[in-house]
Amino acid sequence: MAWSAALALTLAGCGAPSPTAAPPSPSLPDSPSSAESSSPAPAPSVDCVTATLGRLSLTEQAGQLLMVGVEVDAPSGLGDTVRRYHLGGVFLRGRSARDAAGLRGDIAALQKRATVPLLVSLDQEGGNVQTLKGADFPALPTAEKLGAAPAATIRATTQGSARRLAGIGVSMNLAPVADTVPASLGEANPPIGFWHRQFGSDPALVAADLRTVVPASQDAGVLTALKHFPGLGRTRANTDTSADAVDATTTANDPYLEPFRAGIEAGSSAVMISSARYPKLDGDTIAAFSEPIVTGLLRDGLGFDGLIMSDDLGAAKAAGGVPVGERAVRFVAAGGDEVLTIRPPDAAPMAAALIDRAGRDAAFRSRVTDAARHVLQAKERAGLLRC
Repeated sequence: MAWSAALALTLAGCGAPSPTAAPPSPSLPDSPSSAESSSPAPAPSVDCVTATLGRLSLTEQAGQLLMVGVEVDAPSGLGDTVRRYHLGGVFLRGRSARDAAGLRGDIAALQKRATVPLLVSLDQEGGNVQTLKGADFPALPTAEKLGAAPAATIRATTQGSARRLAGIGVSMNLAPVADTVPASLGEANPPIGFWHRQFGSDPALVAADLRTVVPASQDAGVLTALKHFPGLGRTRANTDTSADAVDATTTANDPYLEPFRAGIEAGSSAVMISSARYPKLDGDTIAAFSEPIVTGLLRDGLGFDGLIMSDDLGAAKAAGGVPVGERAVRFVAAGGDEVLTIRPPDAAPMAAALIDRAGRDAAFRSRVTDAARHVLQAKERAGLLRC
């Protein structure tokens, strides 16, 4: 996610309101849950993914496209929402110093409420953006500091952190940051540079670091999500707190795309889409709602065939002018697969909007199925999907 000083404090300690009551929709028998992630497989099994997808109703497929935030110290509070809306994933938000055993138990309990085992994600970048700390989760350096270290140090640090996450059942880290912040901008870049979240100011060197980070994490059992495509390093506003985040420089051949290309070539399971505007790529809308950026540039141009997820489309100001349910529809229509919202109450309108549009539009119905397939492929790669 993009961060600012205010938002970092907010997400560290805010509690989300309880979801509104809604009639439960039909669900399948419980699928096997997993308290611990296994190492990602080299490639998904088409037969298993297809078989699982074939058992899911439209309602259940739509639910797989939602990743909903929950306070890291109280994940059980999302259990009813996970079951009612057949969520595809959860995002552990905030900050915690709890021990690994307690976190492992809570995540395992949440998995038992899922129609299909959940992708469990968090922001464990390092520096100021580190969800878990404490005796079982040592403090990590900022990406800027880590990026200046030898490759062996980058690899060992990443592997060690990923193993600790996998051990409690976390299957996806919303990292690494693939944004490059020019040295001339530095801390004047609110979402990335201010917090030193970038691996560097030279996209070629950032790309080299990502070629190390991605396999180090995934080989240790935690999927990666490159963020924030096509880059937040040259904006002067934060998409979480402003609707005015614009990158007027990035083009389809921009060298600042190289870290994303490197991470994709290294096998990253997911890419997160920014909610900033990129007028040289799409003059009409933010990246999360842009088919030219999501499908044209990322899918077709860079050849990415994995899971495409959004940055937060719940509380983020960049998406605030669009009705909540429509945000999910626009992201999926643009070619996205997994909609992230940090607000549990968003699950109801987002699921309803996806189902409604799919019921009226055959092309969008196919898009929902395609997106659900990408989610299931990521789950199998994380060791969650078994047939």
